[in-house]
Amino acid sequence: MYVPAHFEETDPATLRALLAAHPLATWATVHGGLPVVNHVPMRLDPTRGPLGTLVGHVARANPLWQQPAPSVLVFQGVQAYISPSWYAAKREHGQVVPTWNYAVVHVHGLPQFVHEREPLRAIVERLTDTHEAGRAAPWQVADAPADYIDKMLGAIVGVEIPVDRWVGKWKLSQNRSGADRDGVRAGLAAELEADARAMAPQVRPGG
Repeated sequence: MYVPAHFEETDPATLRALLAAHPLATWATVHGGLPVVNHVPMRLDPTRGPLGTLVGHVARANPLWQQPAPSVLVFQGVQAYISPSWYAAKREHGQVVPTWNYAVVHVHGLPQFVHEREPLRAIVERLTDTHEAGRAAPWQVADAPADYIDKMLGAIVGVEIPVDRWVGKWKLSQNRSGADRDGVRAGLAAELEADARAMAPQVRPGG
């Protein structure tokens, strides 16, 4: 990924927070000599390995697990179109163009696959507990009939990806003047789209 220095994000807590908030990974790898992309929810276990380990599962029918290959998993955070009409520079000299703001994390690693039932069940339980947390009546794997869960476990393969490298890009108008950033914040806050409004506080004010 192309990352100019002023857009690079390296703070581990910031990178991990984006992953936790947006856990659906776009998983890019190579299978049979061709690029392959899958979409898989992942949970980060920060206690395993120096950079943590991504954990999830895929369908056993998915050939992804049959040929483990170096992978990049993309976690897309907040994003929004930026209109040049919001810049103070438009009124000053007009030399402005549209752009797009976004925050994204790329995680690099070599996947390992889990077939044993107990470790596989643990993967499913922890992923489920993560996303059910905070609900009034959280669903648990044990709520389903044991024979049904056993059948479902037979249809999936666990995934563990020790992280080799994190790459973060936070393109949030850092390259614009303070007056331009103030205009961007105000413009985004006034938009109807939820993503645009969520982007507004991410843009640092001028000053």
